Amino acid sequence: MGACVPHIALDSDEPGIRGLFQFSPETAAPMNALAEVLLRGDSTLSRGERELIAAYVSGLNECRFCTASHAAFAAAQLPEGMALVDQVRADPGTAPVTPKLRALLAIAAAVQRSGRDVTDKLVAAARAEGATDKELHHTVLIAAAFCMFNRYVDGLGTFAPDDPAGYDLAAQRILTHGYTTVPPAAGQQD
Repeated sequence: MGACVPHIALDSDEPGIRGLFQFSPETAAPMNALAEVLLRGDSTLSRGERELIAAYVSGLNECRFCTASHAAFAAAQLPEGMALVDQVRADPGTAPVTPKLRALLAIAAAVQRSGRDVTDKLVAAARAEGATDKELHHTVLIAAAFCMFNRYVDGLGTFAPDDPAGYDLAAQRILTHGYTTVPPAAGQQD
């Protein structure tokens, strides 16, 4: 794959959204805060399940950087690891997830197409599987937020590394530090 040149001068070798966040820290802060609440805050959905929703929506949007990042973040927090992430991304209808998560993924896919595609039938199906109002809210907001994040990353032409090791390293950083805490510089102690 040829080198990707962002549409704006980022003055950073950081890929994807990380380069954009360095370029614009004033917009990075609220976006990271939103990601922290949605993906790591209190919820009856596990952190891995919420990252899985983010990876799934990013895949539907064909955003390479966000898909690879959040697939790694989900895999690091799900007992079934990347095998489950890959199964969900390939076909959530047959992936070995709970019926509730399957129904929530259907809602996330509807949001990815258009918020108006979230129908009473989809919501009723999720409720029938035990989804709460808070879980419905989080699913819709995660899907909507990742549509924004994906379009931000791709709309400014950022690059996505091919090596999965970088995404795995980023997953460990997110697990340890979260989205709003800046990790220590190289050589410093945690």
